[in-house]
Amino acid sequence: MIRKMTLLALTSATLMPWAHAEDSSQAVSSAGAFNPRISLILDGNLYHDNIRHGGGSALLEDMASIGNSAPTGPGGDGLQNGFNLGESELVMSAIVDPYFDGQVTLAIGVNGNTSLEESWLQTRLLPNGLKLKMGKFLSGIGYQNSRHKHAWDFADQNLAYLGALGGESLKDTGVQLTWIAPTPYYLQLGAEALQGNDQEKFGALVSNADAAAVTSIATPFPDTRSGPRLTTLFAKFAPDLGDAQALQLGLSWARASQYQQLIDPDGAALSHDEYALDGNQQLYGLDWVYKWDSTGEYGAGDVKISGEYLRLRKHMTVAARDAAAPLQTGDSVTGVQDGYYLQAAYGIAPRWQLAARYDVNGGVNRLTEAGADISLTSSHRQSLSLAFLPSEFSRVRLQVSQGEIAAAAGNTTRLNQVFLQYTHSLGPHGAHSF
Repeated sequence: MIRKMTLLALTSATLMPWAHAEDSSQAVSSAGAFNPRISLILDGNLYHDNIRHGGGSALLEDMASIGNSAPTGPGGDGLQNGFNLGESELVMSAIVDPYFDGQVTLAIGVNGNTSLEESWLQTRLLPNGLKLKMGKFLSGIGYQNSRHKHAWDFADQNLAYLGALGGESLKDTGVQLTWIAPTPYYLQLGAEALQGNDQEKFGALVSNADAAAVTSIATPFPDTRSGPRLTTLFAKFAPDLGDAQALQLGLSWARASQYQQLIDPDGAALSHDEYALDGNQQLYGLDWVYKWDSTGEYGAGDVKISGEYLRLRKHMTVAARDAAAPLQTGDSVTGVQDGYYLQAAYGIAPRWQLAARYDVNGGVNRLTEAGADISLTSSHRQSLSLAFLPSEFSRVRLQVSQGEIAAAAGNTTRLNQVFLQYTHSLGPHGAHSF
C-alpha cells in the first residue's frame, strides 16, 4: 500500500507542471479525450394500487390543493396496475473548454417520445466562489427539487411537492448565479431568473386553445407577460461536524409573477359555470439533510435523514367568467397551502437499505374567494422501502405505501400502493449533489 501511494505521489508530481501549463486548451483537450461522458438510466416497475383500473395516479394528481385547475388532458403519470416502463434518461456531459462545463439530459418516454429534461452550460473560472449556469435546468431551491428521479430515495414524488410543484418539480429555462462564501463552514447563496414556460403547477399558464376544450369563454386569459416571470432565492448552510457526519440546512423562496388557472366547479366541460383566474404565486421552503457515514462495508450502518417544509401562497383575480360562474369578473381569489415530508434511510446490511417516509399535503389548505373562506382537506401518506444495490450502477426496490388522499370535493379515499422497481445506469454518470 505504501509503495502504491508513493508511486501515485510521484506520478502526480510529474504531471503537475503539465496540468498548469499556459496552453490550458491542450490540457482540457487531453483531459477530455473520453468526453462527452454518456450514460443511460433505465427504469421500470411492477405496480399495483387498490383504486379501480389502477387509478391511484389520477387520484394523486387531483388531490385537494389551492392550485387545482380544470382538467385539459390525460392525468396522472401513466402508472397502470401491472408492468410499467418508466422514463429512460440519456445524459451527456463534458468539459467544453477551460471556461465551461456542459450537460444535456433527454427523457425518453414509454412511447418513444423524447423531451428535453436539462440542457445547460456552467462556468468554471469565475472568481471569488461565483458560478453562473445558463440554459434549462432543475432549480436549486429545496433539496428534492434538484435531484433527478433515479436519485430519489423513494419510487415516487412526495405529497408536498406534488401539491405545490407537481411530479416534475421546478425546472425551467434561464440563468442561475451561485456564490460560495469564504467562511470556515459551507455557505452557498443562489439566485435564479427563469422564463416561466415549463411549469406543471407553480407559475403554470393556460393557453386559450386548452381553455377552449373546457369553457365557452371567448378569450378567457390576459396575454402572457414578457419573461422572465419566475425568480428564486436560496441559501444552503453546512457546519463542520467532522469526517463521519454531515448536516445541511436550506432556505428557499420563489415567486411566479404570472400564474393562471381555469376553474370548473362541477367538473363538466362547456357547462357554462367555468371561470378564469390570473395572478401570482409565492413559495417558501425549509429543508434539512443529515448523513452519518459508518465504517460498515457497502453502506451498512449508514444513516440519512431528510425533510422539507413548503408553504405556498397565491393572489389572483377573476379575469373572465361564464354567465353561470359563481364569481364576478375582478373578484379576488387568494389561497395558502403547506406540505412537508420527513424520511429516513438506514443501511441494514451491506448493499441493503431500509427507508421510511411520512408526507403530507395541505396541513393548511385554505381558499378565500370574494371574501368567503373555503377549507380544503389535507392528504397524508406513509411509505416503507427496501432496496438492494448490487453495485453503484444498479438498484432494485420494493416499496409499499398507504395514505388518505383528499379530493377537492372534501371526500377522502384510502390509497394503497406497491412498487417493485428497478433502476440501472449504463455508462459513467456524474456524482450527485449532497
